[in-house]
Amino acid sequence: MKNSLILILMILSLGTRAQDQTPKTAFTKMYLPVWLEARKHCLEVANAMPEELYGYKPTEVSKTFAEQMVHIAYTVELLTQRYVQGMNVEPNVPDAGQMTKAEIINMLEAGFDYVTQVIYTIEQPQLDETTVMYHSGNTVSRAFAFFYVQDHMANHRAKANLYIRMNNIQPPEYTW
Repeated sequence: MKNSLILILMILSLGTRAQDQTPKTAFTKMYLPVWLEARKHCLEVANAMPEELYGYKPTEVSKTFAEQMVHIAYTVELLTQRYVQGMNVEPNVPDAGQMTKAEIINMLEAGFDYVTQVIYTIEQPQLDETTVMYHSGNTVSRAFAFFYVQDHMANHRAKANLYIRMNNIQPPEYTW
């Protein structure tokens, strides 16, 4: 009983601290609500597809719905580490075909949580640094790289949203 009470108090404490956080820069204060809305909508898309259709793909060369969601979950963290934080990270993509819908949604939430925490904690000098984007070769600020992370996620979320429509399921309404 005593250990359970301590655990509950620790969990409540962590939740309160996260809600009390404020991003440290003008940019991240502006960007946070945009990111949180994108996160919310992506999770709605992931939840809208029935688990039995997570293996659906519209063509032989397309990713499955599960692969689209795992790609999002994996790359929001990877791209943030690489382009926003300047870390040298190597891809190690999980096998979506071996995961349940619940595991994929948990992975999405963990990836989104990671990026959200970076938004809360990154400092202005790091945002002002530049990085070279792998695919385009363009040099951009690390602040701008946050938009790349979101754009990449939105691209794959839109594809997944189309998969929902192709299965005659009403997708979540985009409300931003």
